[in-house]
Amino acid sequence: MCGISGLFTLNSSVTSKDIEEVKAMTSLLRHRGPDCLDIFKDEKCVLGNTRLNIIDLTENAHLPMSNENQKIWITYNGEVTNFKELKEQFHLDKKHRFRSSSDTEVLIHLYEELGIDFLKHLTGMFAFCLYDKNINKAYIVRDFYGIRPLFYMIKRNKFYFASEIKSFLDLDCFNNKIDYEAIYHFLSLAYIPDTLTPFEDIKELQGSHLFEVDLAKKSVQEREYYTIDYKPDYSINEKNIGKELHNILLDSVRRNLIADVPIGLTLSGGVDTSSILALTKELNLSQDVHTYSIKMAESSFDESYYQKIMVDFAKPIHHEVVVTPRDVIDNLIQHMAYMDEPSGDGAAIPSFLLAKEAKKEVSVLLSGEGGDEVFNAYETHRAYKVRKLYRKYIPGLLRKMVKKTAHRLPTSYNKLSFDFLAKRFTEGVEKNIPESHFFWRHVLTEEEKKSIMPNNCDFKKTDSFFTELFNNLTFDDDFNKISLIDIKYYFIGDLMVKNDRTIMAHSIEARFPYMDRLVMEYASKIPPNIRMKGFKGRYVQRKAMKNYLPKQIARRSNMGLEMPHSIWFMNDCKCLVNDFLSKKNIEKTEVLNYKAVDNLWREHREHKRDNGRALWCILNFLIWFDLFVYNKDYKKYLM
Repeated sequence: MCGISGLFTLNSSVTSKDIEEVKAMTSLLRHRGPDCLDIFKDEKCVLGNTRLNIIDLTENAHLPMSNENQKIWITYNGEVTNFKELKEQFHLDKKHRFRSSSDTEVLIHLYEELGIDFLKHLTGMFAFCLYDKNINKAYIVRDFYGIRPLFYMIKRNKFYFASEIKSFLDLDCFNNKIDYEAIYHFLSLAYIPDTLTPFEDIKELQGSHLFEVDLAKKSVQEREYYTIDYKPDYSINEKNIGKELHNILLDSVRRNLIADVPIGLTLSGGVDTSSILALTKELNLSQDVHTYSIKMAESSFDESYYQKIMVDFAKPIHHEVVVTPRDVIDNLIQHMAYMDEPSGDGAAIPSFLLAKEAKKEVSVLLSGEGGDEVFNAYETHRAYKVRKLYRKYIPGLLRKMVKKTAHRLPTSYNKLSFDFLAKRFTEGVEKNIPESHFFWRHVLTEEEKKSIMPNNCDFKKTDSFFTELFNNLTFDDDFNKISLIDIKYYFIGDLMVKNDRTIMAHSIEARFPYMDRLVMEYASKIPPNIRMKGFKGRYVQRKAMKNYLPKQIARRSNMGLEMPHSIWFMNDCKCLVNDFLSKKNIEKTEVLNYKAVDNLWREHREHKRDNGRALWCILNFLIWFDLFVYNKDYKKYLM
């Protein structure tokens, strides 16, 4: 994995200052690629690359890389997992002189053969800039599912791009004005959605999109090059699905295990990560890989029992990482220095700590992220199905009574407690499908945000992101629509931000076998009534893995890695919250209202309401604000 940055001039020639700026942009990405840092420059562009050596550890694979006559250049961040198959399929070694065994060089020569349409043949993860001097054009591309990050800024007739937001912050033309709309939506989602970032000047390229920079016409055009589509094949024989899916998953894991460095797996003990380990065992590789598990120091969040079952089953080289309140306090600021943007994901610090431990042995980690989206394992997917029956068979008056009863339940701070699920479901069920899907996951309501951000709240409702996408989709089943919503927003905006920043902070490449294009495209053809059989999520995944997993694992319900902040705020982390949520600290942001925030904290302390996620989001915003806006001292926390 690597870090990329660069600029294209649209009106003039590259200056010495441009070159120095890209060098500085690239140097801030050294944690993404500590093994090499280099740039390419000509009169129209400067391309920077840091490299983490994963495949072909020699200088022949250094980046940026060119073709034989140096007319085509690429600055590249990613891992195309089918590069060996593509090299053979298109006879590239017979048509070109290869100097490395890397996937990067395959991409260059594949482009020479097929043009930019070569993208449709790839699977894996990537963000790159490919510059073709022959036609005076460049393509800046982000992978199908937004796994690798790509940010951009257009200023002074120059197009800047980079893997991380921090690369832009020292540019003379950068204005660090906060994008209040991004923060507004963050307070409901716990992540910043779509193309927004916390700064007005910087935007994020969406997954499946590319920029075409025409240097002759001096133009930049964005377009979607790939469409995530759900076209159910109702002729699929359900009896064959398990075997077919198993073979596709096995092939994905096989390709994701290709590396010239030691490899590890994250192991939560859930079905997703356990299946990857089981498939690794089937490939006779499990005893050679390292596995890393989080043991949360809170009983209702602890999955170590299931982790041990898988370790005994597959016999990997196992490591356990215990996460305590003290660990959270000690790593809170440093992890945010790498995140670059506020994140309310309760697994971010555990992920940061796991990667820190893993770097002692490995440079690659396979992750189970994406399995919940591909195989519809979330509670919200089950709630969608229950919603239909609940609204059909339960009269409106009785539903109101049930809702009132649910809201009288005493507050519990345990994970996915009954009172939390009951309160969320009975209120959200009365809304339309996309609004209910949003409500079951939201952090703060529109009314609560208006009290917290009274001077900066004149924005569209956050649930409109879900509603607009839902209404524009032409899928024949609403279940497929909410499946795509989860990928377009939650997977890209939350899970991939957390995984990329926290793991790359320690110079480790994270890989995601479930988000392999071939896996995703097969799963999207399975009719929704089979993907979720009745109210059973991940039905087809369990069918594919039933003969390869211990029964205790195969039957597990969904849990997910989360930090017990609601509980820890009441004791070990109480002083931390009091310090950061002080009147002085909140008012200096000129964004948040102290009285409204303090009311959330008071409700939580008095057990009137579980405001743990909301407080965690606000706490992380305040830390981000100090590091990147107020003190601007994030660099001193980078390793």
